[in-house]
Amino acid sequence: MPKTQTKRPAMTTTLTTPRSTDYPTHYSGSVAAPRRSFWRAPFSAVTFRELGYTVGSLPVAIVGFAFAVTLFSLGAGLLVTLLGLPVFAAMLAGARGLGAAERGRARGALGLDVAAPAPVAVPEGAGAWGAVRARVADAAGWKALVFQVVMFPWRVASFVLAVTFFVTGWVVALFPTYAWVFPHYLDWPGYRVFDFTTSGGTHHEYYIESPWQIAGVSLVGVALVLLTPVLLRALTSVDRAAVRGLLGAADRRA
Repeated sequence: MPKTQTKRPAMTTTLTTPRSTDYPTHYSGSVAAPRRSFWRAPFSAVTFRELGYTVGSLPVAIVGFAFAVTLFSLGAGLLVTLLGLPVFAAMLAGARGLGAAERGRARGALGLDVAAPAPVAVPEGAGAWGAVRARVADAAGWKALVFQVVMFPWRVASFVLAVTFFVTGWVVALFPTYAWVFPHYLDWPGYRVFDFTTSGGTHHEYYIESPWQIAGVSLVGVALVLLTPVLLRALTSVDRAAVRGLLGAADRRA
């Protein structure tokens, strides 16, 4: 009898292309700042984080600048003896610690994740003086020290600009809400810009009292409020560049 052959179903293999969301994504380095609407930026959390970073940078910069100048002056004065090298080694170790704190601040407030530089390479069996010499030759420590010096004047200027724009903008923008105080309690027709008499007896005065004047002043304040996030982004962009260039790991790519 002829054999009956049973047909087996063909095996089919389905190839699926993995989606980009199937794999975890890891970002190293700078994280792009989210896009903000120009009109809603004054109320966004990003703006207030950048404002807090800029304001908080002033006391941090004062401490860092005082640390760098004091220990550098002390170490340079003691270089005629062997005591200057341990002072420099301690100074650079402290500068690295301040740099780590700055990277943490930038990560939390600016969304900037910068890799830390490699640890100081101390030759095996070099001894105490070998460790001191390796620390003094630490390029990352010197860059962190330079950061504390060069960023001090910038952060003073950033603090002044940020606080001036933020406070002035909101105070002027909200002027219509308290314009009634001046004629009610100070017996002025409105807010007094100036009021004086020259030596020749000529009287000069200017008051903001009409609704159109009050509205115009408020519009100036609104413009300052809207420009404050732009200013903060420009100010913190310098901090971002400095943290990347002076506090991050060296780029070893060819």
